[in-house]
Amino acid sequence: MSKKVLLNSTEIEIILHRLACQLIENHNDFSETILIGLQPRGAYLAQRLASILENEYKINGINLGLLDITFYRDDFRRRDEPLEATDTQIDFLIENKKVVLIDDVLFSGRSVRAALTAIQSYGRPDTIELLVLIDRRFSRHLPIQPNYKGRQVDAINEERVIVHWKELHKKDAVYIDNK
Repeated sequence: MSKKVLLNSTEIEIILHRLACQLIENHNDFSETILIGLQPRGAYLAQRLASILENEYKINGINLGLLDITFYRDDFRRRDEPLEATDTQIDFLIENKKVVLIDDVLFSGRSVRAALTAIQSYGRPDTIELLVLIDRRFSRHLPIQPNYKGRQVDAINEERVIVHWKELHKKDAVYIDNK
C-alpha cells in the first residue's frame, strides 16, 4: 500500500476559498440559499465553507444543514457490516430555496442520488447544485456532475481517495491510496 499526497493543507485552504468565492458569485447574500453537508464526510467540508463565508467574507445568516443518507442508499442492505446512521440536522424549510449539496469526494454518484431522494423529505427546493472537494470523473455509475469542484482526479478504480480534515485527523490532506 502506498499513499500519495494529492493536496496538502495549504492547497486545501486555497481551494476552500476559491469554492467560497464561486458560491458568493452565484448566491450573493445567501438569503435564498441553503448549504447541506452529506453526512458524515461532507459535513466537515460544509462546516468549513460556512465558516469561511461567515468569518472571512462577512456573509451573515448562512443556513447550514447536515443530511444523513444512510437508508436512502441503494446498497445499504448489501453490506456485510451494519451501517450506522448519523443525525440529520435540518432545522429550516428548504421549500423553493436554492440548495447546495456538499460532499468530500464524488465517486460513483450513488451518494448524491441518495441525497436527492432524501432531501425531498424536507420540501421541494427551487434548484439543487452539487459542490465537491474531489471529483473522480471517470468512475461514475450515474450521470451526475458537480457544479463546483475543488480538484478533478483521474484515479483508477483500485485507487482510493482519502480526505483528512484537521477537525478529525489533526491536519488537512487529501491522499490517493493504492490498495
